[in-house]
Amino acid sequence: MTSSALASIKAPAAALRAPAAVSRARGRVAVAPIRAVSTAAEGSALREIVAEISGAADPAERVKKLIAMSASLPALPDADRSIANRVMGCTAEAWVDVSLDADGRVAIRGASDAQITAGFAGLIARGLSGLEPRDVLAISDDVVADLGIGPSALPRSRANGFRNMLETVKKQCRLLLAEGGVTTPPFPSLIVTADGVEAVGSFARAQAEYLEPNADAVDALVAELEAKKIGIVAHFYMDPQVQGVLMAAAKRYEHVFISDSLVMADAAVKMVREGGCESVCVLGVDFMSENVRAILDDAGLESAKVYRMAAEDIGCSLAEAAQDKKYYDYLAEADGVENAVHVIYINTALDTKANANAVVPTITCTSSNVVQTVLTAAAQVPGVNVFYGPDTYMGGNLAELFTMMSTWSDEDVAAVHPAHTQATIKDLLPRLRYFQDGTCMVHHMFGGDVCDAVRKYYGDAYQTAHFEVPGEMFKLAMEAKRERDMGVVGSTKNILDYVCEKIDEAVARNLPAGERLSFVLGTETGMVTSIVRAAQAKLVAAKAAGVAGVEAEIVFPVSADAVAPVAESESVALGGIAIVPGPAGGEGCSAEGGCASCPYMKMNSLDALMSVCAKIGTDAGEALLTPFEPRKYEAAADGPSIAALGCVPILHMRDFQRDGAFSDAFVEDITTRGGAK
Repeated sequence: MTSSALASIKAPAAALRAPAAVSRARGRVAVAPIRAVSTAAEGSALREIVAEISGAADPAERVKKLIAMSASLPALPDADRSIANRVMGCTAEAWVDVSLDADGRVAIRGASDAQITAGFAGLIARGLSGLEPRDVLAISDDVVADLGIGPSALPRSRANGFRNMLETVKKQCRLLLAEGGVTTPPFPSLIVTADGVEAVGSFARAQAEYLEPNADAVDALVAELEAKKIGIVAHFYMDPQVQGVLMAAAKRYEHVFISDSLVMADAAVKMVREGGCESVCVLGVDFMSENVRAILDDAGLESAKVYRMAAEDIGCSLAEAAQDKKYYDYLAEADGVENAVHVIYINTALDTKANANAVVPTITCTSSNVVQTVLTAAAQVPGVNVFYGPDTYMGGNLAELFTMMSTWSDEDVAAVHPAHTQATIKDLLPRLRYFQDGTCMVHHMFGGDVCDAVRKYYGDAYQTAHFEVPGEMFKLAMEAKRERDMGVVGSTKNILDYVCEKIDEAVARNLPAGERLSFVLGTETGMVTSIVRAAQAKLVAAKAAGVAGVEAEIVFPVSADAVAPVAESESVALGGIAIVPGPAGGEGCSAEGGCASCPYMKMNSLDALMSVCAKIGTDAGEALLTPFEPRKYEAAADGPSIAALGCVPILHMRDFQRDGAFSDAFVEDITTRGGAK
């Protein structure tokens, strides 16, 4: 099976009814059931209505009864059919509005252009009006399945729309329960339309400032690149100022490439070998520039110069965790273990990969193919023992996902990987271990407090999460995906593709009224430039084709440490406290106190890039650039170089990506090396 993003996983409805809280021991997971909602909390009126509908003789009759519920729906005037009340993810136009009556109980109004959707809104209004908001929050999404309307009459997309309507009602109840009655969503965001970008909040304004870069800055950069034959490879997580200029420069100069870490070195090789570039500037952290240097050397392109953007270390907490003694102690546990395989995240240095492969057969993975990599190992090597690292959160999320899958039907498990069943997933779980001391300082921010705010204020939005985020954000995005088709978990590219896909779907519906799609960005904020550019391009094309009014909102989660009092002129949220770009309104967001922004990545500034480019090509300048050169792996006196040895796990992954299976040589290494000791 070819590697694919976790975004492609389709979870069965039955699996959604038994959520679990997962606690982690070393390399294992323990599952504890979440307390079931009491029948009293669900409201007798709602239960009676659902029982009445499901009791009809056949699905067609149940649909008629559901449609008849539209008569119970209090009318929603056109003036209240606003974006704030719009049901996202519904195939029809639908709005719901929740307010409190004089006794503090819920009153629901709604509207829809589709009879069956209006019927479901009527069911919710009749069944939930009169409850307290907390009782509404206890309602299970199972109410949709409990109606007993089969897939022929209620296709998955329509059922997801019903669940999204219920989530919209719950979101409004959470806002009504907010302390002080504050209902303003607290996080900064960018609202993208065909005509421009609107920034909401201080940090968003800082992001938006550079979406249209300074023309003089672009001209100056392109002139340097062309004159000196310089190529640029940059990671998605660059500062918006840099990305804005780079994207504009790329339209005029072909050797500018922005991507995730996997293909940066490949792009550099192509720039030098085919494009004639004599130097390559790497905008990323140190292991990325070291990889570029090593891969160029391994390709026989030693004469090309490679430069980082700072004389100081540009670190990465995750890559450094894999170079710590703790990680080598962890790998030592695999030494001699029968059928052991080490799955190592691509975001590690080449010497780490080389050293690891010397201990235990090692294959690299990305955040988009890690699930398929582990499942393929289990399919091809009976009794395989998987050692994953170094990202603790990704390892925990893997274990949690497989725990979920162990409750699915064989058919649903096979939809993820055709060689597996419920039994094989259960068999794999005790043999999956993951490193416990490796985290990305940026993704670490997406913990409980941030996720609580996301759920409260953006529960009905599209949830995106990088596979490196903590379990809370992973579960939130997986829940949105499984229950409402409103989430994605995967790599930076998976997130970008998902946003574009949902915009395409909204445009294709060609609804007469405007529609705003809100996406919570569960990864580093540097992704925003690429997302906004891609989203706006699609909306501009849609407007040219006669489809106008669709909007995309990109929401930036911010930690509680980034909330500080500011001047009255700032936007106000959370009862007079405003979101500011840093822990106390300083420049930029730090990892210690702000949004998901990597301080190391931000060392790759536009000023640093221009300074490096200015020095390239002169003897005096290049002498000053010596500290900017990446660490170079020493060539071996005899035998393969460190770079070549570090590429072996990458080549195993490339074989897997190409063939959908591990190579025979790699399987033989796994099955013979451990047993031979």
